Amino acid sequence: MANPSPNDRRIDYIEMPATDISAIKRFYIDAFGWKFTDYGPEYTSFEDGRLTGGFTKDRAAASGGALVVIYVLDLSAAEQRVRAAGGTITKPPFPFPGGRRFHFTDPSGNELAVWTDR
Repeated sequence: MANPSPNDRRIDYIEMPATDISAIKRFYIDAFGWKFTDYGPEYTSFEDGRLTGGFTKDRAAASGGALVVIYVLDLSAAEQRVRAAGGTITKPPFPFPGGRRFHFTDPSGNELAVWTDR
């Protein structure tokens, strides 16, 4: 390969379903401080400072798919923010090799996890 791109063969974007674009934006802004750009009433993209993705109303949340995991320094504070923003804790904090984490669902029913190595 003559000019390889540093992004070649890496995850570039994550897209998740949303039932209510305004509610999903409020949740992730309040819980994690993400920034959003709207592309009409059915789609918004997010930036978390490292990764980008979007939320779309074109499909429903499904269980059993890939698990998106968010890293935080303070797991307890993150759990409080998720609860305060309207998320539902589906697995309370638990240890695993490498750290601790919890799982939650957002207002659209997407399940994500939050972890720390502290």
